[in-house]
Amino acid sequence: MPDDAAAARDAAEEESAFSHPPVDPDAIASYGDHPDQVIDFYAPRGETTPGEPAPLIVVLHGGAWRTPYDRRHVTPFADFLARRGFAVANVEYRRGAAGGVDGAGAVGAAGGSGGSGGGAVADAASAGSAGSAGSAGTAGGGAAVAGRWPDTFDDVAAALDALPALVREALPHADARRTVLTGHSAGGHLALWAAARHLLPADAPWRIDRPAPLRGVVALAPIADFTVADKLDVCGGAARQLLGGSVEFAERQPYADPAFLLPTGIATTLVQGRTDIVVPMAVAESYADAAAKAGEVVGLTLLEDVGHFPLIDPAADACAVVVEEIAQLAW
Repeated sequence: MPDDAAAARDAAEEESAFSHPPVDPDAIASYGDHPDQVIDFYAPRGETTPGEPAPLIVVLHGGAWRTPYDRRHVTPFADFLARRGFAVANVEYRRGAAGGVDGAGAVGAAGGSGGSGGGAVADAASAGSAGSAGSAGTAGGGAAVAGRWPDTFDDVAAALDALPALVREALPHADARRTVLTGHSAGGHLALWAAARHLLPADAPWRIDRPAPLRGVVALAPIADFTVADKLDVCGGAARQLLGGSVEFAERQPYADPAFLLPTGIATTLVQGRTDIVVPMAVAESYADAAAKAGEVVGLTLLEDVGHFPLIDPAADACAVVVEEIAQLAW
């Protein structure tokens, strides 16, 4: 259990990260018929030459794969990336238990533009209804069940498969040949998993024949090793819940746990706060060790006096470090 000082620091960091108002995207596209199967797009601005192709950064949000926590809480981070010259795709996906209130409750009116199917692109006028902020307690526990098997994985795979065509329509100046995946917490898990789909078991429906054409992955405080995360009860047992429960955990782990899917052959960096009490650094260290045993070097950037939330907080120095790590792979 964290001590009182650590808990107070974590609460202050979380409050800062979620103090920024959501930033509406420049366009929204759907990659399926469910209201959660949408992607927000942010055009590059600021530190870029108009008309010059910009690297594409794909963002996968965190929230312990739980329903209340949607993509809107990372829109300030997505905007932060766009203002530094990147094209950004902020991916939504289904979360929570299928038997309860599903993700449509979290994204609100996003279905108005995202649920139309066929990859239709809506302009920014529709973006304001893209969902609730989903901020407080984003990586925490709560009563909500984490994830939805297999829908969460179906969506991430489908979004990335649809992304090249959607990007051509929504962000014509994005350079999809320079794509970097990033994700925070549970989203960091999904980013690592998405980069390893070519290593999935042969019967996995998400398996692809060759490595995805990525410049790299930058995973932020990722739930990267399910065995360690489960032992530490990260986010109230979220990894076990994601896979369906205790009975299914071991059976499904080879299909879902990034630590089982190595080496990827894709440049990968983990960024982790040393004082993170939400996803302790032992989880990232275990993944890096597993990669090394598989013959792959994974970068591990450990930040002093940094917890879980500053990595996606545009006001925090840690966020600038994250952008630099992304830039090293993207440019």
